[in-house]
Amino acid sequence: MRKIAKISGIAYVMIFIAGFYSNFAVLESLVDSNNPTITTANFISNHSQFGIGLLGFVVMLFFDVLLVWSLTGLTKSVNRKITYIASLFRLLHALFFGIALFKLWSIYLLTSNASISDILKHSVVNLLIDFDTFWTIGLLFFGIHLIILGYLVLKSVDIPKALGFLLLLAAIGYILDGTAKLFMSNYIDYKDVFEIIVVMPSVIGEFSFTIWLLVIGFKKQTTQQISKMV
Repeated sequence: MRKIAKISGIAYVMIFIAGFYSNFAVLESLVDSNNPTITTANFISNHSQFGIGLLGFVVMLFFDVLLVWSLTGLTKSVNRKITYIASLFRLLHALFFGIALFKLWSIYLLTSNASISDILKHSVVNLLIDFDTFWTIGLLFFGIHLIILGYLVLKSVDIPKALGFLLLLAAIGYILDGTAKLFMSNYIDYKDVFEIIVVMPSVIGEFSFTIWLLVIGFKKQTTQQISKMV
């Protein structure tokens, strides 16, 4: 369990680092939702930075898929069938996020050595919308995954139950925000509110789970623990 916890904890840390850098430091700094011309110009003039951000998203996807395997090993002793269902929904999240990344890759190719034109602006905006839509659908699957994972944590005798409740809260945040983004025509008017709803519980819940995984994974074994393993 210690090895699996260590791998899971490291994977979560890499997702946090790569995700926050790629999404907030790179992508959001380049996109001006009110001005397609500025957005397109930013992608062209900051093409190398955008490429690094795209690479960061790929790293994020890799470790997300790795977590499918490691979390399965961590929770399958609680309930094997339910664990596989949780893994399926995380895989669906990874699949849709991968599709979303192809949209960013298309923007990267379009804005390589390009000049701004009406056709290019239209293409970039549409690809960004597609990226956001596919990622949002993926996050809905991720929210369902967290609900099931939270349930497994609550049923586990090895993992603190408080982490299960925190993961359930994070799941609710993802599902509320994703549903609103896909079906509310005036979502933009409440975007800041929904961002708080999704960011606060997810950071607290998933980061707390990450800390626990790292503590368990890197905890030194006592002589008694080693003797039990022999």
